[in-house]
Amino acid sequence: MHTLTNNDFSGRKALIRVDFNVPLDGNFQVTDSTRILAAKESIDYILNQGGSCVLISHLGRPKGKDAALSLSHIVNKVSEILGRSVLFCDDCVGPKANAAAAELNPGEVILMENLRYYPEETAGDVDFALGLSKLGDFYVNDAFGTAHRPHASTTIVAQFFDEDKYFGKLLEKEVKAVQKVMEKGEKPVLAILGGAKVSSKITIIENMLDKIDHLIIGGGMVYTFSKAMGGNIGQSICEDDYTDFALELMDKAKTKNVKIHLPTDVIIANDFSNNANKKTCKVSEIPDDWQGLDAGPETLKAFEQVVMNSKTILWNGPLGVFEFENFATGTIALGEYISKSTAAGAYSLVGGGDSVAAVKQFGLQSKMSYISTGGGAMLESLEGKSLPGIAALLA
Repeated sequence: MHTLTNNDFSGRKALIRVDFNVPLDGNFQVTDSTRILAAKESIDYILNQGGSCVLISHLGRPKGKDAALSLSHIVNKVSEILGRSVLFCDDCVGPKANAAAAELNPGEVILMENLRYYPEETAGDVDFALGLSKLGDFYVNDAFGTAHRPHASTTIVAQFFDEDKYFGKLLEKEVKAVQKVMEKGEKPVLAILGGAKVSSKITIIENMLDKIDHLIIGGGMVYTFSKAMGGNIGQSICEDDYTDFALELMDKAKTKNVKIHLPTDVIIANDFSNNANKKTCKVSEIPDDWQGLDAGPETLKAFEQVVMNSKTILWNGPLGVFEFENFATGTIALGEYISKSTAAGAYSLVGGGDSVAAVKQFGLQSKMSYISTGGGAMLESLEGKSLPGIAALLA
């Protein structure tokens, strides 16, 4: 892996693909700076050596030039986080961009305009990538969140830099975090998979069975398994087409000595709303007009034991509808168990949008070993797929 460490970048210009696709409010203020903070380490490393940085990113999904999705809105926030004044160029490729990058002095940073103003970016256009390559002496990919996309700035541009292409500090950490769980995890290794649909997690589960010892299944997926085993699930979410797969998976897990843990009791509601009536019942005995929305107390006790006895933990997906305060108990409790296990020496990796959102919402982020910045990229890594943005750095 070609990393930034132990390389001299003084007097050289870095073209850094960052992931500054951050949420903005109605006044174009950044509401979550996590992704900008995540890029700071690589930028600082290059600047501290006397290099300069040309930052390229996308923001949203503009159809052509859309002022509401201009990266000019985030320049002040990037300047604040980096602790230095960041320049801005209202283009990212062509004569204007080339001139702005050429004028950059050592120690300076410039943020270029939204890459996705050009359809060539998402099309992986080679000429567009060649144009981007003219902005720097060497290329750094630090955008794990887009590493699964074969776009011009994340994948194609790397071919114009021969040996001068590097994993940024964030990308390096993300790759190592997945390796730590999937290849080098200290046993017992536990994967916790939640979320609504079994279908979206099939390839992850199948890829993981040879690498884990325990699998906790939570969220809406539970009811497909429960129905497959003959349970009554009422109005709970269920993928009828995947009940056979659920049974096959349980058999496969048994042959590989992987213990699957499913809820035994759940919190049910008579409507999909925070204010619905709720009660606890066995997972296999949900009345016809009710639906399961969270894990029950008996289940949480059992899950706590599994979490506390594990040395490596991957958490992807909540245990219930945590967006509803009255059905967030299971997800909060699980987060606290993982925090406790981490404090006792376990390695915990949180990945995937909903579990990351839950960890942040409940103030648990500092208690986890690593929180991934990439939803789709993280999932594809866990599925065992080669990510084009990473493959391009290794080519």
